[in-house]
Amino acid sequence: MKPIVVVGSLNIDLVVTAERYPSPGETLIGNSFEIFHGGKGGNQAAAIGRLGHPVTMIGKIGTDPFSANLLAHLNDVGVDTAGISEIDGSCGVAVIHKIKSGENSIVVVPGANHELRPSDVESYQDVIAAAGMVLTQLETPLDTLEALCRITSAAKVPLMLDPAPAQSLTSSILDAADWVTPNEVEARHLTGIAIGDNFDEGIHLQVEALLEMGAKNVLLKLGERGALLATSSGILERIPSWRVNVADTTGAGDVFNGAFATELLHGRTALEAARFACTAAALSVTHPGTDSMPTRDEVHEFLRERSNE
Repeated sequence: MKPIVVVGSLNIDLVVTAERYPSPGETLIGNSFEIFHGGKGGNQAAAIGRLGHPVTMIGKIGTDPFSANLLAHLNDVGVDTAGISEIDGSCGVAVIHKIKSGENSIVVVPGANHELRPSDVESYQDVIAAAGMVLTQLETPLDTLEALCRITSAAKVPLMLDPAPAQSLTSSILDAADWVTPNEVEARHLTGIAIGDNFDEGIHLQVEALLEMGAKNVLLKLGERGALLATSSGILERIPSWRVNVADTTGAGDVFNGAFATELLHGRTALEAARFACTAAALSVTHPGTDSMPTRDEVHEFLRERSNE
């Protein structure tokens, strides 16, 4: 089976938990501090590795102890790290503030991620061309993404773009992506369409606008509300999520993308893959941190248990 290649960010997550967010100028006593592995690229690669599919990561790390920890973690979960190179300095760092409800806010310092250059992805053209799918995000420079788009388009390798963090994109990038997978906030930024009071109408307007802007297929991630699948072939389907006890939503969207890509390459339909992805993402939020990504057996066990309820 062809491997998946992930091109993108690698971070260490520094997580502080508290009862609530502090007001401006307020010093708030927190409850705990933890360190987890992160970065949207690293999370997606780790999710794919945990699900047992061959995956190669292309990215940048630094020379700090956090970077060595990141590399060891990815190797442990089955990610081929041959595409990760090192620069002097620090890896990317995300400072995450998590509150009692499980919601979080995140500040990212890119570090080595901003040193991932077009020449880096071009040096792995053969690896990318041999992939079953390529996943990428927006935590690395846009000129690197544009170079990746040229490579995948020339090699006719499907590209899945997670447009996060939200920023404006050229039509050429959207045209090159076979799948665009925003959440509601990112879709609003790309389309200018806010959800408003009528949630269902708002999300349908967002995906229709993305298709009109050049996206071939859209998978709008809706958190606890599931996802909305829209394809250029006319499929428009809402996929529900599962009711679970939420401990931490960090990385759930990355698990979703990794699981969706994995299932597509296992021959599932887009709808089947989206249902599996919703399940994997739901499982991932039941434990703290991004290291709670489920295995394929855990996803299937969950589905068996729920089918018997």
